[in-house]
Amino acid sequence: MVVRPLLLRALIMGPPGSGKGTISSRIVKHFALKHLSSGDLLRENMNKGTEIGIIAKTYIDQGRLIPDDIITQLMLNELQTLEQHHLLLDGFPRTVPQAEALEKRCPIDTVIDLDVPFETIQQRLTARWIHPASGRVYNLEFNPPKVPGTDDITGEPLVQRDDDKPETIMKRLKSYEAETRPVLEYYQRKGVLESFSGTETNKIWPRVHRFLQTKLPDVSQKETAAPD
Repeated sequence: MVVRPLLLRALIMGPPGSGKGTISSRIVKHFALKHLSSGDLLRENMNKGTEIGIIAKTYIDQGRLIPDDIITQLMLNELQTLEQHHLLLDGFPRTVPQAEALEKRCPIDTVIDLDVPFETIQQRLTARWIHPASGRVYNLEFNPPKVPGTDDITGEPLVQRDDDKPETIMKRLKSYEAETRPVLEYYQRKGVLESFSGTETNKIWPRVHRFLQTKLPDVSQKETAAPD
């Protein structure tokens, strides 16, 4: 019988503007998890014109939510290619039916919930600009582009999404809370939910880092200590 090493199956949750992208990239760097984002995967499938991508684009173009079963199929198909890796899921599951479908195929060990006050997020998001083609996000306060108004990699113009404008942000945050609260409660009942409260990503991150060190070694420290 082949004994496989225990693999971490983690999920990161947090409302738009909670610092989830920044913390996710640091988790990947320090703990070598494969980051699987439903938003990135959707963009990739739509750009490639896959069957699921075309279906998803139809819903998005009509301003409708993509049905649970389409997102679930997309993510579970991708998860099959990552079975031998530590995983960090992002943006999925967003509903209890998605969580239940995931549990059957890939039970989650740890849920990292970023609990950031809505008022803080509202201030952050009004400073947020994006590069539409890649999805790269800039924040004028703590992650500004090197050249104002342009993407660092391509030099193409940045835009502010309509839903990053102050008048729509609070509506989005309340919608997120209503949608995801049942998911948080689902994982709380399973005993795998860890919440990290704060207003600054750089103060939340050390606590997330310490927590994950109880699960996995920090590979970035090994790289630093390795001889040339």
